[in-house]
Amino acid sequence: MTNDSKHDKILVKNLLVRGIIGFNDWEREKKQDILVNLTLYTDMRAAGRSDNPDDALNYRTITKAVIDYVESSEHSLVEALAKAVARICIEHGAARAVVRVEKPGALRFAESVGVEIERERLDFDI
Repeated sequence: MTNDSKHDKILVKNLLVRGIIGFNDWEREKKQDILVNLTLYTDMRAAGRSDNPDDALNYRTITKAVIDYVESSEHSLVEALAKAVARICIEHGAARAVVRVEKPGALRFAESVGVEIERERLDFDI
């Protein structure tokens, strides 16, 4: 990744998905709301020059893969889910990904609780 592409990013904000997350018995019984935010780093210079979708990172494909994964996964920890989502982003072409996963209403008096991680290709055996 060149220095110029370190600042090129696609933002996916407040993707609301339902899945199993948590380690308490009641959390394992039915799907809960899970809020996912993605910052996908990619070099956008070619897409900006060509105006051709083939030269751009396909955030629709990434988002669909994330939704499919979260809806079918059953993680105990938000941290593990965030790592898995980051891997999906990297496998689908992002040079680097910042992933925030939140559980709305997980704590009384808090809007949500979550984690934010940052990963790149070197963090995975890809």
